[in-house]
This record gives sequence, structure tokens and C-alpha cells, in this order.
Amino acid sequence: MTVTLALLFLALVVFYLLTSIKIVRQGYQYTIEHFGRYTGTAAPGFNFYPAFFYRVGRRVNMMEQVIDIPGQEIITKDNAIVSTDGVVFFQVLDAAKAAYEVSDLYVALLQLTTTNLRTVMGSMDLDETLSKRDEINARLLSVVDHATVPWGVKITRVEIKDIRPPADIVAAMGRQMKAEREKRANILDAEGARASEILRAEGQKQARILEAEGRRESAYRDAEARERAAEAEAKATQVVSDAIASGGTQAINYFVAQKYVEAVGKFATSPNAKTILFPVEATQLIGTLGGIGELTKSVLAPKDSPEAPLDLPRSALEPR
Repeated sequence: MTVTLALLFLALVVFYLLTSIKIVRQGYQYTIEHFGRYTGTAAPGFNFYPAFFYRVGRRVNMMEQVIDIPGQEIITKDNAIVSTDGVVFFQVLDAAKAAYEVSDLYVALLQLTTTNLRTVMGSMDLDETLSKRDEINARLLSVVDHATVPWGVKITRVEIKDIRPPADIVAAMGRQMKAEREKRANILDAEGARASEILRAEGQKQARILEAEGRRESAYRDAEARERAAEAEAKATQVVSDAIASGGTQAINYFVAQKYVEAVGKFATSPNAKTILFPVEATQLIGTLGGIGELTKSVLAPKDSPEAPLDLPRSALEPR
């Protein structure tokens, strides 16, 4: 009998010890209550609290969690109705406050985020709600995070997942976008045509400038050539004049005979001439040749000797 009582007492002691041991998993914290009053927080690992005197109040998840905000319709500032939904990321920093400062933490966070989402998006136009999601997220995060400080909760991130305008507004926006793109395309086409015309005009201008410069250079070269030809002609004339002045009639006869011979030579080289007829004046050529002989003799004769007349045989002067 004594042994049985001892074994029973030992079993009760073991059971009491086992029920007094509290093993807390990583990522969680347990609130400990002493006769219903909060006394402390059990950290992850091994904890011993005497049974029947202490008990676990709340098991609080200390990891970062996410709450899905269900879709809801919101009226914007310009009276457009949009459907939106989102997500909220939060983390409990103080287990005691999260357990005892708010009745239901998840419901409270959901309702707080939903009402503030309506407030933030309701103060913006439709275009702003569609284009300024980052601003909506930032404003919503600031408001909700400030409101959850007494609950020992940190709001880490608020994200709007989707914003869906009504179908008629979506169609109108599509038409507006199409018209805007067509406008941009027309503007780009006009600018391209304008640039093309400007470039074409610039090219024509440069071509005219270069053509004018070419004509000016050509005229300058032609004038220079005529000037040099005139100078050569003047010099040749001067030389002829000097020769005539120094040679007398014999020099004139020489130059006339030279031109006459050149003219007669052209008759011989003409491709259409089969028979060459010399005019009667051809006999004057012989006389001119006689003058050439006299000019040559006068040039080769000594300066102090008297000028001897050129005596050609009469037969040379008669035509054959």
C-alpha cells in the first residue's frame, strides 16, 4: 500500500513538472498570466512556469505576416468608381500589446487599412489613382503605421495590387490614348517633312552658292586668259611694229608674204579641193618674196656698207 501511494505521488509530481514546462517555438512568443493577470512573456525555447499558478495567455506570432485586402469599390474625387484591392505586410514587435491592447489584431488591421484606403484614394482624381500608386502606398503606409503603434505592430509595407476602372471609362481611355498617339505620329510626320524640306533647301542653297562660285572662278580665269592673250597680241604687235620700223618696206613685204603663204597653204590642205586655181594676184607673191630677199640681205650686210638694191631677174616676176 505504501509503495502504491509513493508511486502515485511520484506520478503526480512528474505530471506537474511536465505541465509546468513551456516549450516556445522559434518565431513565437507566449504571454504568461498569473491568475488571469499578465506577468511576462515567454521567449522561444525552454520555459518553466508552475502549473495551476501560471498559464499561457496568448500565442503571438512574431514573424512578418501579410493580410489580403479584399476588392472594394471606391469613389474618386472626380466621381469615378474604381475597384481596388491590396495587401498589407506587418510584424508584431510587442507581444503583450498585440495580445491585450486590441481585441482581434487581424480584423483591426484589415478594417483600419480599408477605411484609410478609401480616404486616400477618395481624395485623388481618377488619373492620379491610376498613375500615382507609389504615392498612394506611401500615404497609406504612413497613416496605418502611425495608427498601429499602440498595438505593438509595425506596418512594413502596403501595396495596391490592382485598380480597375469601369468598362466605359476604360474604353474612353483607350480612344483617348489612340487619339494622342495619332496626334504624336502626325506631329512627328510634320516635323520630319519640315526637316526634310529644310535640308533640301539648304542643299539647293549650297548648290547655287557653289555654282555661282564656279561661274565666278570660270569668269575670272577667262578674263585672265583674255588679258594674257591681249598682252601677247600687244607684244607681238609691238615686235612687228619694231621690225617694220627698223626694216622698212622689206619687213612689211615679209609679213605680208608670210600671211599669203599661209592662206595659199590652206587651199592645198582643204579636203574638198581637187583643183587649185591661183588668182592673178599670185604674181605679187613673187614680188613679196623678192622683198623678203632684200630684207634678208639688208640684215646680213655690214652696217657701214651702202644698202644694195635687190635685183631679181625679170623672168621671176612674170607669171608662168
